[in-house]
Amino acid sequence: MPYIPPQVVQEVKRMDLLTYLKNYEPYELVHFSGNTYTTRTHDSLKISNGKWMWWSRGIGGRSALDYLIKVRDYSFLEAVELLAGQANIQPPLSVSEHEQIPLEKHLLLPKANRYHTNVFSYLTGRGIDNDIVRFCIETGRIYESAYHHNAVFVGMDQQRKPQYAALRGIDTNFIGEANGSDKNYSFSIPAEKMSDKVHVFESAIDLLSYATMQKLDGKEWRMEHLLSLAGVYQPAKEIEKSKVPAALTRFLTEHSDVKEIVLHLDNDRTGRLATKAIQTVAPEKYRVKDQPPMKGKDCNDMLCLRLNLGLTKREKSKSQKNIRPWER
Repeated sequence: MPYIPPQVVQEVKRMDLLTYLKNYEPYELVHFSGNTYTTRTHDSLKISNGKWMWWSRGIGGRSALDYLIKVRDYSFLEAVELLAGQANIQPPLSVSEHEQIPLEKHLLLPKANRYHTNVFSYLTGRGIDNDIVRFCIETGRIYESAYHHNAVFVGMDQQRKPQYAALRGIDTNFIGEANGSDKNYSFSIPAEKMSDKVHVFESAIDLLSYATMQKLDGKEWRMEHLLSLAGVYQPAKEIEKSKVPAALTRFLTEHSDVKEIVLHLDNDRTGRLATKAIQTVAPEKYRVKDQPPMKGKDCNDMLCLRLNLGLTKREKSKSQKNIRPWER
């Protein structure tokens, strides 16, 4: 059990629920009237004058810590770690002003829902193959969170221990990461057997969309490694000074069989710039190919267009109207 200094616990206890929700879960906060708020999940839970009360359960408190323990079913340790990490609360320096004592980071995965019906419907509704979604759920790579019913995409180390989790709202535009996530271990599906090729994507949904298109083409979708980069990769202003993305560096280190990197990054300015940066700074021993989606902004756009599925409102707003930037 990790040690948390008493000073950190005291700081955590001072955070009220309204402050916590406004700063870290704004999508959950709903204005009721005057200075009273409620939550999207529990409309009988009211927040006012520094206190909160869940009237339907007869449970109340003052702090965000109380809320996480009494309403969300976090243990005391889990709740303290979450709040300390969110607010970046550090223990005070001791002995030397130059020696900071960091809190040990622990991945705090959202509690899993009993069933994954919503996340299954969400992903298959975006064109992703049923069997591929089932595979990911059965192997613990994807699940549905209990409270907000977000899709959770889990990145694991070689011992299959979760080290990272991307969160994506099913009915909202929410996108985030679980507290304590290590970007070295983003969502991936390694090949079933040895492979000298890794395909790289910005997001888990793009990865799953590519796997689905491989299956639609009659190909074995687990013949080659599939890796997402845990979101948008930001190169340095001077391309030559950029670094290879952490998740890709780690993956290449652990899979010495890889000789070729195939980039399937987005058809937008950010995706094209990221592609150029990786091509520039990748070690010379790797062949690096650029294979952006043939249609749409990203791989999921391309899959949806192929299946004649409508793009989600969020994806429409990002879409490049099925035209590559260099074809405008």
